[in-house]
Amino acid sequence: MVEKSNSGGNIAYDDLREWLALAERLGEVRTVQGANCEEDIGLAAEAVLRAEHGPCVVFEDIPGCPKGFRLLLNMFAGTRRNMTLGFPDHLSKWELSDAYREAYLKEQRIIPHVIVDDGPVLENVMLGDEVDVTKFPAPKWHEKDGGRYLGTGTYTITRDPEENWLNAGAYRAQVHDKKTVGMVMAAGHHGRIHRDKAFKRGEPLPAAMVLGGDPIAFFFGGLEAPYGVFELDLVGGLRGRPVKMVKGKITGLPFPANAEIVLEGFVPPNRTHPEGPFGEWTGHYAGGVREIPVLDVKAVYYRNDPIVLGVPPMGAGPDEMARYRAVMRSATIKQNVANAGVPGVRQVWCHEVGGARMLHALSITQRYPGHAVQAAHVAAQCGASAYASKYIVVVDDDVDVTNLDHLLWAMLTRTDPKQSIQFITGSWDSSADPALPPERRAVGDMTHSVALIDACKPWHWRDRFPATNAPSPEVARKAREKFGWLLDGNGRT
Repeated sequence: MVEKSNSGGNIAYDDLREWLALAERLGEVRTVQGANCEEDIGLAAEAVLRAEHGPCVVFEDIPGCPKGFRLLLNMFAGTRRNMTLGFPDHLSKWELSDAYREAYLKEQRIIPHVIVDDGPVLENVMLGDEVDVTKFPAPKWHEKDGGRYLGTGTYTITRDPEENWLNAGAYRAQVHDKKTVGMVMAAGHHGRIHRDKAFKRGEPLPAAMVLGGDPIAFFFGGLEAPYGVFELDLVGGLRGRPVKMVKGKITGLPFPANAEIVLEGFVPPNRTHPEGPFGEWTGHYAGGVREIPVLDVKAVYYRNDPIVLGVPPMGAGPDEMARYRAVMRSATIKQNVANAGVPGVRQVWCHEVGGARMLHALSITQRYPGHAVQAAHVAAQCGASAYASKYIVVVDDDVDVTNLDHLLWAMLTRTDPKQSIQFITGSWDSSADPALPPERRAVGDMTHSVALIDACKPWHWRDRFPATNAPSPEVARKAREKFGWLLDGNGRT
């Protein structure tokens, strides 16, 4: 339905501080002084993170934290949304997603990181008995959370103990004490694979947790990269220059030289701590309280006046996490499907209301019998979508799949439930899924079914399908131009 090409991105920052300066230039940053971690910052998150045009908020003078320690909330909203990915502010969310795909994913580049001797992250170093992670702002994000979470806008760097490749994955971190934070790694994710290999050998897993840094690096930590590929080398490819990294003094793992805060240490194979509950991206406390491995922090590195990046999931509707994942995951799935040889895919959208994971919609230009079913199966199980997806809906190219009302209209009017829905069983699920039965959780069976809904006009009689009374693009344009003023409320504009 939507045709466009906005090739070429230009990411004009290299770290969180440069990004913040650009956001301030856009007039989209607000400062709050004196808000506490016990309640205030969580309330502010509830107030702003669900709003598509809400401000970026920087918290200063946080009680219990040293002077100058800050926390930043709500990167991906407003005009700065497009700036963050390096594109003009006039692009809609779908145009932004497809421009991102065209510029960065069609011919994905990898530029390996480089090791440097020094960087701002080494301005302050805590080792041994000096280590105290409780100095940094760690809010209680939701009212029923079981503790304070330092790591939400975070990613952790690990190395495969057998194959030697690096991974950066977004794994939340609850503060347990001065030298210990949680490390929640879902089964099947690359960091978890590294951990499982290390534990099988009876060895601790070295890890470097980045708590504030380049927004793009954080986004990639929460998205799907190919097995064996280091996410920060993909980030280097996006920018066209390598990420500069320093080596940790304890593990030798590399981490960005311009990161705000890094916790370095080991995940021991024989040590756990109760973690949670935590209000997860599904809008439920589905994971409950579990014994989870921890990061035993041996060193802390941080810049002067460090900034913790907060990206808590709010659930029960669109939030910041869903917004950035919708833009980037939709682009990745579209490229995955194209790479698999499925033709005619026009739009893909991972709907925010499902955390950009549970409901994926595709529009296609039908070319042959079974085209819609083929597209649905590939979109359900490709690299970017297999984890936690529940519903895949395929529609014709006259439907705007980013518009949930339009998508549901097509699904309701163009399907026969008995004929139009297929199911995949035994698909990869998340522990955050509240519908996962307790008995399956108990035995580690983290799987569920996926519904594939063919909401296209039936191929064999598509030419006889009743015409829609939805306006053509030309009629819609004329309506807006001639009578759009009626919606203004203040007369003709």
